[in-house]
Amino acid sequence: MIGVIFSELDETVVSTAMPTILRDLGGLALYGWVGGVYMLAMTSFMAVLGKLADLYGRKKIYLVSMGLFIGGSIISGLAPSMEMLLVGRGIQGIGAGGLMPLAMVIFGDTFPVEQRAKIQGLFGAVMFIPQLLGPLIGGIFVEHISWHWIFLVNIPVGVLAAIILSIGLQETKADRKVSVDWAGAILLVAALISLLLTPVLHQTEGYAWTDPVILALMALGAALLVIFTFVESRAKEPILPLHLFKNRNFVVLSALMFVFILGLMGAFASFPFFAQNVLGLAPTVAGYLSLPLMIGAIGASVVAGRLMTKVPYRNIYIVSFLLPIIAFYLLTTTNAHTPIITFIMYFIILGLGFGTMFSNQLIVQESVEKEHSGIAQSSITLFQSIGMTIGFSVFGSVLAANITAGLKDLASKVPEQAAAIVGMATGTIPEGTDPSLVDQVKDVFAGAFNHLYWIAFILVILAFFITWGLKKEVLKTTSTEEKQDDNDNVGPVKAV
Repeated sequence: MIGVIFSELDETVVSTAMPTILRDLGGLALYGWVGGVYMLAMTSFMAVLGKLADLYGRKKIYLVSMGLFIGGSIISGLAPSMEMLLVGRGIQGIGAGGLMPLAMVIFGDTFPVEQRAKIQGLFGAVMFIPQLLGPLIGGIFVEHISWHWIFLVNIPVGVLAAIILSIGLQETKADRKVSVDWAGAILLVAALISLLLTPVLHQTEGYAWTDPVILALMALGAALLVIFTFVESRAKEPILPLHLFKNRNFVVLSALMFVFILGLMGAFASFPFFAQNVLGLAPTVAGYLSLPLMIGAIGASVVAGRLMTKVPYRNIYIVSFLLPIIAFYLLTTTNAHTPIITFIMYFIILGLGFGTMFSNQLIVQESVEKEHSGIAQSSITLFQSIGMTIGFSVFGSVLAANITAGLKDLASKVPEQAAAIVGMATGTIPEGTDPSLVDQVKDVFAGAFNHLYWIAFILVILAFFITWGLKKEVLKTTSTEEKQDDNDNVGPVKAV
């Protein structure tokens, strides 16, 4: 749990500290890559680390991932330049790619399904802690200590987590010859890097989607995926077993995570811009405005986990995913004058809807063979990360285009202030600007966000229909004796 918290906390803390880091190290042109390279590395290596955990054991690969995360933290904390910081962030990202999915797999291996269902809200709470403490911790380190320590503090915490896991987790693997599909691993990582570089380049470097570089990367990624599929179909121990795509629940949950996270994260990644420039909130307060989402999600997660051993999980997902549809429709009705409390209410409704997805690992680990649970969980998390990465970029482009178009239209109506109006696209409204003009600019911002909510509304409707593809089953509970017998056959994982 400690390792998961700090890998997730790292993202929010670094975002808060980036302006200070930039002033110290320079490298404005590389600013966007600090987050981009972390996400790229984490996503690209996630499935590979999941498969290696299936082959060599969860504990061993989790400790390797923690070692990579600590090593990247050391490099980042001691970085003398932005380029070296990017190297450290990349290594951190690789480690983070193993920490979260493997933590969930270890959690599933350690407890029987009925116990997992009862304490399901624990992982929701873990996701809540970084959101709550990230801006605060980042601000404290930057203002009172040094930005270097936002990375260096991971060293003692990571070592502590590794010691606790080493002592407290006993794992035995069934004796069998291990064969690693290195060709498949290299092809998969290369394909993902090629494809995911396109939204990162679009967002950080301003490449158009029709730019030859972007098109070439897309073509290369697609070609590598075709080759990867061919190699996997003939591999003795494929890095991503293709038979998983014949598993109904695996396919449905992968599609669900991709589509829903694409809409959710795409719509909300830029919400701090709205909160600061339309609602007039301070940056820290604006960051905390997303907490109602997590409050609703944790409550839904606890209830859904307990119900899944009594009610078909398809029914739970279908009912739950009606709430995001309602929430995004309500958000499309907001404007520059909507009270903050209204947004909080809508966010809670949205959180209550998607909190059910914290129970995905319950379904995954009961739907696939135990020896494939690591790669199955990591692959679904991979689709989630891909949706997040694409959502950030695509929705960001749509938002920027709508704001630019709206301000140009406004400028044409007030030609004497045209230059000043167009310059407000970054959200900076000069002091002394005529109040009526400020209101009109805020209306443009609010209208641009409404476009995002409409797109997300369509995506969550699609997600709702995807949930109907889940099997209409109740998670089976097993007695302690049955569970132990099953573990004895495949090699147990026990908490001490």
